[in-house]
Amino acid sequence: MQDTRIRGVEGAGSLQGARAKQLPGDKAARIVEAMRISVAARGIAGATFDHVAREAGVSRGLLHYYFATKERLLVEVVRRETDLRIERLEHALAGASTPDEVLASLVASFEEFLGEGPTPQVMFYEMATLAQRNAEIAAELAELGRRTRGHLADALQARGTAGVLHLRADAYDIATFLFALADGLMIRRLVEPGFDIEPVIERAVAAARALLS
Repeated sequence: MQDTRIRGVEGAGSLQGARAKQLPGDKAARIVEAMRISVAARGIAGATFDHVAREAGVSRGLLHYYFATKERLLVEVVRRETDLRIERLEHALAGASTPDEVLASLVASFEEFLGEGPTPQVMFYEMATLAQRNAEIAAELAELGRRTRGHLADALQARGTAGVLHLRADAYDIATFLFALADGLMIRRLVEPGFDIEPVIERAVAAARALLS
């Protein structure tokens, strides 16, 4: 039986650049989403191929054939999370044509994310913990951050060039600041589920407005 335990940093380098074999879109999506949910529910150690195969409605053998190891499947989970974040940003910012609309869109996107429950938040921080000892996961998480910050920075810069926003700092720095605020609030919500974040969001919006208009 093939070992699907997570290897540490010393074993991760051999996986750099390796992608899972091509898998029909529907099955691939089901498998990746099943792993995403399983990591949030059971932690990375408990998210076994048996659980994922059962929840995705596929055979364990198919998981081994297409992903080979848990690391490769987890990398696909990170890539999927990146796509979801960017899709959420695009949807939120579509049509926003004033500073207040941009801010309202970003807040609505964040609140929608929180409204999905703890699954994406727990999954992300489980992966962040794993990244401390697995180089490939660390690289993918870093790329997630760069892509999402870059996407938001491009959107802000475009609106700045069009005169919709008046950026008071570099667009990428502003995007980094906004994501840092959101990450901090997510951690607080995970640690204290009953914590009232609305007053903090109001302060965050005020700080963001000072940078955008």
